[in-house]
Amino acid sequence: MKPFVFCNRVHAGQLLAEALVKYADRDDVIVLALPRGGVPVAYEVARELHAPLDVLVVRKLGVPGSAELAMGAIATGGVRVIHPAVMQELSIPQSVLEDEAVVQLQELHRREMAYRGHTGAPKVDGRIVILVDDGIATGSTIRAAVLALCQQGPKKIIIAVPVAAPDSCDELRPIVEDLVALMTPKDFRGVSQWYEDFEQTTDAEVTQLLAKASHFEPKPVCGL
Repeated sequence: MKPFVFCNRVHAGQLLAEALVKYADRDDVIVLALPRGGVPVAYEVARELHAPLDVLVVRKLGVPGSAELAMGAIATGGVRVIHPAVMQELSIPQSVLEDEAVVQLQELHRREMAYRGHTGAPKVDGRIVILVDDGIATGSTIRAAVLALCQQGPKKIIIAVPVAAPDSCDELRPIVEDLVALMTPKDFRGVSQWYEDFEQTTDAEVTQLLAKASHFEPKPVCGL
């Protein structure tokens, strides 16, 4: 039997929004996307919940020669998360990690300027943050995002993704108030395998979606 797959990130976001409906129409909720792939997913979530949408820039520290596998991640605010099991298993020297971190820090700053017009974290103090990506593999990228957010004093952090590796979910649940994953397949081998269309999201698409989402706001509740 063919495993269930999402048609694309838009479809995945629409399904994910249904699982988050209890957070709709609240003025203390903000949806944060991990760009670039998390933005189309998060846009659908924010639109359905009538919540503001912003991005939290996190860069994967990729294993040389492997596009999806991460040995760690960095995030806005100087946060760094290392995945020691990956480094040990593949015998990756510390120098390779440091070289990759320099490259990715430059890209992190470039994306912050391109998407938000400035460097710095979104305002999340006292808010419920729904942190969205298109999937979780090792979990290092979204863990870096959570650690960056914790420095900003949010009320709650909820991780929300269409698909995730079960082991990564187990590691992430203790550090957030809730983790919503539509699929946690035992035969998880990568995020892309669960999407029919996993074409790379562009900077232009991210900017366009953020501009469209600038008008999202909670709907007034009748009688209040």
